Amino acid sequence: MNRGFWSELKKPIMVLAPMANVTDAAFRRIIAKYGKPDVFWTEFVSVEGLLSVGREKLLIDFWHTKEEKPIVAQIFGGKPEQFYEVAKLCVELGFDGIDINMGCPDKGVEKSGGGAALIKDPARAQEIILAIKGGVRDVGSAIPVSVKTRLGYNKNELETWVQALLKAEPAVITMHLRTRKEMSKVPAHWDQMRTMVELVTRYTNRDTRPLLFGNGDVMSVEEARMKVAETGADGVMLGRAIFGNPWLFAKDPYSNVLENIGVSERLQVMVEHTKLFEELYGLNSSFSKGGGRRPEDLNPSRLRRTPFTKGRIKPFDLMKKHYKAYCNGFDGAKELRVKLMEAETAAEVEELVSLFLKKS
Repeated sequence: MNRGFWSELKKPIMVLAPMANVTDAAFRRIIAKYGKPDVFWTEFVSVEGLLSVGREKLLIDFWHTKEEKPIVAQIFGGKPEQFYEVAKLCVELGFDGIDINMGCPDKGVEKSGGGAALIKDPARAQEIILAIKGGVRDVGSAIPVSVKTRLGYNKNELETWVQALLKAEPAVITMHLRTRKEMSKVPAHWDQMRTMVELVTRYTNRDTRPLLFGNGDVMSVEEARMKVAETGADGVMLGRAIFGNPWLFAKDPYSNVLENIGVSERLQVMVEHTKLFEELYGLNSSFSKGGGRRPEDLNPSRLRRTPFTKGRIKPFDLMKKHYKAYCNGFDGAKELRVKLMEAETAAEVEELVSLFLKKS
């Protein structure tokens, strides 16, 4: 089995979950600066969309810089032949690995045959893994293929589902420790992570065993290390814990505790994050600059700027979910959040923060 860059990482491996409209290039670059995880994932992107007219807007989500490496491209869909073609694109764009989303419960994603729908079609899931491997191989590369999925669809199908995945030999399996039916409404079943480790150990050998990551409800690196010790997992994927906390993965155990970061620093980083978001996705996007890996047809002048985005590549309102997280747990946070919800530019955000810090 080809594990690629994964074999070079020291365990336990701590990685950042892909989250649509959250872990974009701007936020990843802020995280890379203040608390870089062992591996980044991109936001997930449709393989069908990447092969369609107007793909420029989707390609934005694949733009990355060397500071974010190693970085894995996450893709979703239901047709193996489309995964084959997109695998070649991922190699061209310089990704270190490719991950298949086999767990998203979104009805639109499932309608395409992707996401959690693949749990109900193990044979096609295997075909997709093999199709990506074929696409990678046919352009002379060997980047590894991984899978992010769930325990089952309507019920726990861990044993049969994982056995099916193992036949295609993915380099990594990340298990969101809930079923599709459970969504995120119940606590993650971390007891099933140990079961999974034992299962995979039984059905594989050292040469064919994938790395195994758990995902769900973990809010700190310290807690993640405890989960690894308890279950035998190779690593943990953290998601929601990153909101308002780009220091989450900091190697310094003091810095990765948000309570140890002063209010002024938190707000200044929020402003920095906002400026970067506006630089990349705003009215005067700099996506053609910066040396990031991108295809030649990713030309900002060709990107679709809708009335909803008010002339921007991405709407400024996407930043506001971050403001809710950055502005939390300190005196005056609620009042500042209310004002930030009305802001429309990075300059307005910077002015609001400056006034707040002068008064506090």
